[in-house]
Amino acid sequence: MTSLFKKGIKTFKILAVILFFIAAPIFVANASSSEESADKEFSPSEMIMHHIQDTHEFHIWGELAMPLPIILWTDNGLDVFMSGGFYHGDGTITTDKGSYVLEHEHIYYAGELGEDEHASKPLDFSITRNVFSLFLSFALISWVFISIAGKYKKRGTSAPKGMQSFFEPIIIYVRDEIVIPNVGEKKAGKYLPYLLTLFFFIWINNLIGLIPFFPGGSNLSGNIAFTFTLSVLTFLIVQFSANKAYWKHIFWMPGVPTPVRFILAPIELLGTVSKAFALMIRLFANISGGHIVVLSLASMVFMFKSYVVGGVVTPFLLFIMVLELMVAAIQAYVFTLLTSLFIGTAVAEDDHH
Repeated sequence: MTSLFKKGIKTFKILAVILFFIAAPIFVANASSSEESADKEFSPSEMIMHHIQDTHEFHIWGELAMPLPIILWTDNGLDVFMSGGFYHGDGTITTDKGSYVLEHEHIYYAGELGEDEHASKPLDFSITRNVFSLFLSFALISWVFISIAGKYKKRGTSAPKGMQSFFEPIIIYVRDEIVIPNVGEKKAGKYLPYLLTLFFFIWINNLIGLIPFFPGGSNLSGNIAFTFTLSVLTFLIVQFSANKAYWKHIFWMPGVPTPVRFILAPIELLGTVSKAFALMIRLFANISGGHIVVLSLASMVFMFKSYVVGGVVTPFLLFIMVLELMVAAIQAYVFTLLTSLFIGTAVAEDDHH
């Protein structure tokens, strides 16, 4: 097991070195593309918001971008087209179902925007950059673990090789150091699939967001809708898994005077929601904050327009990028750890309290 862990650490170091050398130049190039108009003053906040928000295309380099499918449900039915015209045309796309305009990454019916503050919008089911990353992470995780499962069937208990040697120590660590201590050995198997999926899903998406070129560069874990969905899933699993002892300690806590119980019950009930809320905000804030710090450092080069500043900023930028590799794993670990802790509290027997 020690040798497998060392192989995993070695692979991680190689990835860190690769990202170390490619991250800064590409982030700087992306920042410079925001200043492509000579008569337009560079705006750090505009550049940062452009890179962390969800968009309907992947910016690759300079004027080169990959448009993504726009899928709208309009008054005239389903309308599907590519997003290229929004960014590289006149900003308006006209189809046989209607005309549309993109404003702050929201699609409106053309002609209505600006006339009414309540301009109507079609239902938008488009494949945005974050949605693309979501599908990509799903495909990667499915491919990796289906491949690993297939190799286990062939090799049985023989020493793992390739991807197995990297992922097996991580899986065992999540099982033995996170799930079993918090949920309990008897019930760990029931929740292990969800918790493993949660860990790798967050971790892989965090890593994809750190890749500064296509198909990476998205900010899925920094999207509040993404973290909200994960926290709601955790909340529902905790509540539906909870036993009588859990609810007893919420509504009628033993050993407490009856008048105090009526005061504490609403607070305890609110606490079940606040735990999920904290999960949502923690992941969202940490990932978004990391992206903002990196982009802010890159912006300093163009704010001061100095090679000296660039020489000073670049080492810090590279250091933060490598640090973000650790944050990507730590945030997945923390989310999984707290989720397992909440589940363990809900399923624990009364004599454990």
